[in-house]
Amino acid sequence: MNDRIPLKRALISVSDKTGLVEFARALAARGVELLSTGGTARTLRQAGLTVVDVADVTGFPEMMDGRVKTLHPVVHGGLLALRDNQEHMAAAKTHDIDMIDLLVVNLYPFEETVAKGAAYDDCIENIDIGGPAMIRAAAKNHAFVTVVVDVEDYSAVLAELDRNDDRISYPFRQRQAQIAYARTAAYDAAVSTWMANAIGEETPRRRTFAGKLAQGLRYGENPHQAAAFYTDGSARPGVATARQWQGKELSYNNINDTDAAFELVAEFDPSEGPAVAIIKHANPCGVARGTSAVEAYKRAFDCDRTSAFGGIIALNTVLDGETAHAITEIFTEVVIAPDATDEAKEIFAAKKNLRLLTTGGLPDPAAPGLSFRQVAGGFLVQGRDNGRILRPDLKVVTKRQPSEDELNDLLFAWTVAKHVKSNAIVYARDLATVGIGAGQMSRVDSTRIGKRKSEDMAEVLGLSQALTIGSAVASDAFFPFADGIEALAEAGAKAVIQPGGSMRDAEVIETADRLGLAMVFTGQRHFRH
Repeated sequence: MNDRIPLKRALISVSDKTGLVEFARALAARGVELLSTGGTARTLRQAGLTVVDVADVTGFPEMMDGRVKTLHPVVHGGLLALRDNQEHMAAAKTHDIDMIDLLVVNLYPFEETVAKGAAYDDCIENIDIGGPAMIRAAAKNHAFVTVVVDVEDYSAVLAELDRNDDRISYPFRQRQAQIAYARTAAYDAAVSTWMANAIGEETPRRRTFAGKLAQGLRYGENPHQAAAFYTDGSARPGVATARQWQGKELSYNNINDTDAAFELVAEFDPSEGPAVAIIKHANPCGVARGTSAVEAYKRAFDCDRTSAFGGIIALNTVLDGETAHAITEIFTEVVIAPDATDEAKEIFAAKKNLRLLTTGGLPDPAAPGLSFRQVAGGFLVQGRDNGRILRPDLKVVTKRQPSEDELNDLLFAWTVAKHVKSNAIVYARDLATVGIGAGQMSRVDSTRIGKRKSEDMAEVLGLSQALTIGSAVASDAFFPFADGIEALAEAGAKAVIQPGGSMRDAEVIETADRLGLAMVFTGQRHFRH
């Protein structure tokens, strides 16, 4: 094996023509012979470059609507032959197979076709066959062949040639082979995932996930953990698709918390008014609606001012100057919104460590999707929690009916509870959280923590009683015992929303009746572990 291989012959066949002509021209200037197919060949000829058609090399025309063009021994022999193997080279000479030193292929735009919502048959036609076959062949034979599958690597190839007197080093070829195999793996993952969805296969025998590196991270949740951020290519608005206007690079925890914040605030339709969510360690510490964005922010902030320090703020509407000014009164890590005014950007510009992200839209909370997490020896896959409860879904189970305002607060609290780590208790009043208990082993503990935080904030705000007095409460899962209801009553709550389904529902309902609480069942829970 030669460590540094000269490039004499390149096969280029790409669907994405970005940077193609400039790259091919630079290769030709180094004396590299160019082979190509179809539209790629036409583009290069139109640019004045000399190109040999693969069909002229194989002796077969492109056929079957382009499905068959590179699947030929002359092509694959040129990619797979071991240059230091006498038998291989003798066979190549016998069958007039010339070597191919560089393969440049980017695949049919299958992922983009699916993202556009194309019909089944159109998606099928955009499954590349010859491309992956050639890529895998070239990558396997990286001892002698360089493979390029991404436009962003064109400049790297030219820089490598400049460094090595128009030769490619073995470490570079190894790196490109790894990139190539990862690309075909991701491509096949996209095809298999799409097909499983298309035919309604919820639990396919094999499940694969793929991502493209968006950025390397300094570390993960803790400094001793290596980490990186990968995108899955979907168009779902959020931290992965956002534009960052200012501030230092996002950390692992920033990305995780910002995603949690934006997914929560997206639950609230902006046509029904602004909403703001403040997140700390992936849990909301304040959520509110308002007549304006600044009002929604201030009401969310007043749920737990202490926890909001150094938090993540998400808006479901445009960030304006007044809201931006209010946000800058405390230290905030990240602000994410569909858009921001020039005034807001100018105000934030004075806070160099504050990151501002805009997404251009909100994710659809009702859209289907998958979530997964790793466990020892495997991973768990489930559908995204896109469950939603509307008023007709509610079942009043107590003697006292909830009032109209209580119903509004119950549904608001229920929506927030969906995004709080279990066991989750959310107190709300006038469409704003006033106490949140999260992540406790006992539901009663979450209930008491929410009350205590409310009492702490009442003291900060100079109020004579806890904010939970007169509130509506959401529990992400049923109350297994009546003591949870008693704790809510002690906190001053007047109405409760919960899934129901406990063996002791009758006892829980009886306790609510005795204490004068209104209670509704949803028949749906929202565990979030």
